[in-house]
This record gives sequence, structure tokens and C-alpha cells, in this order.
Amino acid sequence: MPASSFARGDELRIAQAIPMQAITGEYSLNPVFPDTDPDIRLVPDYSSVKLIPWSNVPRAFAIHDCYELDGSLCQFAPRSLLKNVLARYTALGLTPVLAPEIEFYLTAPNANPDLPLSAPVARNGRVENGQSAFSMNMLNELAPFWDEFNAALDALGIQADTWIHEVGRSQYEINLVHGDPLALADQAFLFKYAAKEIAIKHGINAVFMAKPIAGEAGSSMHLHQSVVDEQGRNIFCNPDGSNSKNFHYFIGGLQRYLPDMMLMFAPSVNSFRRYISGSQAPVNLHWGVDNRTTGLRVPLGGPAARRVENRIAGADANPYLAIAASLAAGLAGIQEQIMPGAAVDGSAYACSHDLAPGFMAALAQMEASPLARSLLGDAFVTGYCAVKQVEYQSYLYEIGAWERRFLAPQT
Repeated sequence: MPASSFARGDELRIAQAIPMQAITGEYSLNPVFPDTDPDIRLVPDYSSVKLIPWSNVPRAFAIHDCYELDGSLCQFAPRSLLKNVLARYTALGLTPVLAPEIEFYLTAPNANPDLPLSAPVARNGRVENGQSAFSMNMLNELAPFWDEFNAALDALGIQADTWIHEVGRSQYEINLVHGDPLALADQAFLFKYAAKEIAIKHGINAVFMAKPIAGEAGSSMHLHQSVVDEQGRNIFCNPDGSNSKNFHYFIGGLQRYLPDMMLMFAPSVNSFRRYISGSQAPVNLHWGVDNRTTGLRVPLGGPAARRVENRIAGADANPYLAIAASLAAGLAGIQEQIMPGAAVDGSAYACSHDLAPGFMAALAQMEASPLARSLLGDAFVTGYCAVKQVEYQSYLYEIGAWERRFLAPQT
């Protein structure tokens, strides 16, 4: 809208179904979405107003919340879901603290989606050969992108911490500084937005699929979580620095509730290609101290930094939804005093693979789950699963390379 209209406070409205638009651009006809397709109001979060750093002309944006016309938060909007979860913590005098680690690939342009993604041509005129994990050379080779991207992060108020070249060819990870979960969800959303826009300016693509390239590492969005009380003390620790009951209860809640909400962390058919034994992607929700084979890792550190790292979420997950689901599960564990299983000392890959094995299994599990509905609400779960069904039906219309390669000659 024109800047003058925004400055006057002119009202913006959209259709209620838009927050639940499918990735294909389609909409579900499930009765949870009224046939009348009513309006919802968009209310700006004025603290989010920023100039767009990659725009050639002065433009600004603001993140908005979705409100029903009766003044309640729209139950289908991802930011609403997270705000409702955070309100539960506030009511108990608690404040969750969160930090995401976001992985993504930089790839060459891909005009034909039937062809696989590939690494971009670097400044030296060559394509990365796969030997640059954790080194500086490919960071330097793509310096024009990184220079503008880092400047954009600063301009957008995204507090990036460390960044590295990850295991995959032209795969990278940037950690965000821990803080308020809603602010970090906003930052993660803007992080993806900025990366994609600036990559295009430099003739490459930023890709946040969970498994964008066959044979390469998957991309995750690990969530580091802790909880502090009204005095700012980490409730995961006792005064002597040992793990508290709340620490164990939080993990217990994650173990009990997250399996029924896998679709929040793995939102597409591609997401489930990431969960492979031996790949540093989890296959279960066991926990362990400084153990990257587990779905729930407890990093080493002092009492003030005691936290639980949820390693389930993929880079393709909606940050608002993934954070909301994880924090809701942990809080339920504290409130219900759910004890976790024993910590795993060795490889968790030797334990059972107890996550949903695929997209449709996760969809069916979430749709039928009273646990997911108790944490997220009936309308949200029904609507979210209905949209995912639409996306899966679209997927079934596609014929892939594997089918052509192996089935055409043999059947």
C-alpha cells in the first residue's frame, strides 16, 4: 500500500483462508474454512517496520498480525499460534528463550525444475567440488553475495551470530543470537526472505528445502530452547548447577508430544528424505548430552546456558509453527510432570526409528491426535491437515525421475 496510507493507519484486510494457502497456491474446501470466505484484519507490528535493503527504490515492509473482525487472533495464522503459546508461559511467570540455527544451499539458477539443482559457479570460474566443508575458501568465492547479505541482516535487525560452510556442496549455516521466540521467528522469516532476494540479485538461488540435492546433506533448523523465571533464572538448573526436574519434564514433553506434530517440523514430502541414519539428522526423539545422533541434544555449557536443542525441524519448516509446537510440547511436559526416557550415551541410530516414516503417516498421525489438538486447537489442526492433503494430492499428479528411470524399462 502507499506509504501515506500506511502512515494514516488505513486498514488492511485479506480473506481468512489466505493464512492457510497451500504451497501450490490452492485452497482447501474443508468445512473448517467458511464458505463465505470472511475477511480478517491485518494489524501491523510497528516494531517490525523496516526499509527493504535490497530494493532499488525506497520501500518498506511491516509484519502484521491477523485478527478476526470480532477482535480475536485468527486461529489459522502461524504468528497467532506462536503468540498463544507464549501467552501460556507468561501466565505462569515464565519466559522461553530460543535460538535457531538455519541451514540452506546456494545453487545455480534452475529454470527447468525437471533438472536437479547444482552448485553455482564461483568467483574462480569453477563449481565447488565438495571438499570445502567448514573451510573459508567457498565463503570467499561467493563474497559478493555474503557481503550484501550480511549488510541486509544488519539493516533488518537480524542478529546473526556465527556462520559456516556446512557439509553439503555450497551448503551454509548461520546461527541467530538467542532471545524472545516471537522476535526470533520474525527474524528467521526475514532471514529466508532476504537470502532469496539477494541471491537472485547475484545470479544464484538460496534454497531452504530439507533435502534439495540427492546425495548431499539435508538442511535443518535446529531450535535451542531454555526457560527463565521472573527473576531471569534458568529453570532447567538447580542452584548447585545440576539438571532440575523442569529440565527433565521439558524433555519428557517433547518426547511425548512431538511425534504427533511431526508435520509442523517436516511440512512436505521432501522433508522426510532428511531423516537418514548416520547423517546427523535424527531418526527418533531420544536425548543425550552433546550427542548429535539424538533428536534432542543437550549442549555442554554452564548452568545459565543449560538448554535443549530440538534437531527435528527442517530448514523448510515455518519458523512460527515449528517454534510454537516445540515450546508448547515442552511446557506441557512441565505442567504434566512428564519424565523422559534415559539419556543415550552412544549412537541413537542404534535405537528404534520411531518418527513418522513419511509425509502421509505424519499427516494421519497429526489429524487423529488428541495430543496435537490439545496443544494447537481443533480448528488449526483440522485446517493445517486439510491444506497438507491438498499439497499431497498435487504431488501425486507429478511423475518423477526415479519412476521414469526404473519403472518405464521394466513394466
